Amino acid sequence: MSQFDLASVDYILKTTRSVRKRLDFSRPISRDVLEECLEIAIQAPTGGNRQEWEFVFVTDNDKKTAIADLYRPVFSAYYKSPRKEYPAEDPRAKSAPRVADSAAYLAEHMEKAPVYFLPCFHGRVESQMPAAQAASYGSILPAVWSFMLAARARGIGSAWTTLHLAKEKEAAEILGLPADITQAALLPMAYYSGENFKPAARVPAKELTHWNQWGSK
Repeated sequence: MSQFDLASVDYILKTTRSVRKRLDFSRPISRDVLEECLEIAIQAPTGGNRQEWEFVFVTDNDKKTAIADLYRPVFSAYYKSPRKEYPAEDPRAKSAPRVADSAAYLAEHMEKAPVYFLPCFHGRVESQMPAAQAASYGSILPAVWSFMLAARARGIGSAWTTLHLAKEKEAAEILGLPADITQAALLPMAYYSGENFKPAARVPAKELTHWNQWGSK
């Protein structure tokens, strides 16, 4: 028999969303809570148990604004670029306008988030083979997801963003990051408003699953 309350575990896994419009910018997040979530997060698996990760929390208003100012023009170009179109019955077709609208809201208000969370790792991957790049990112992303889950369980929302990486060097200068440190993402964080989140509409897993060879459903 499982030692877990599967209903609770499944619920938090299915309802941890990228939170944008429901971030409550008025409530600070204590350092103790963030560090507690991070202690949980670093139990995540990491390639070769190397643990070559570093984590940066940004609470300084000037630094948050400077990074948001880097993010906004990149987001604007992305927002104006052509988007993939889906059939009307595809869940992504219905959610795309809502997601785009909430992403634009976050870009406009990003610096109001009380905390930015930037997961980083040692080394640069630009010249590495694909397998090495996958290992580097695969060694930190599980910890970031664990961090998001731990935060969600404590009433804190986050939004996974990566567009600032187009200006990664400039962001590194703002934060004093060494040249051999790679930023993996930027998560604005705040307590979320409202009571609950619902599972998102997704393409059914069985439509994306192959057994033993491609196309064998």
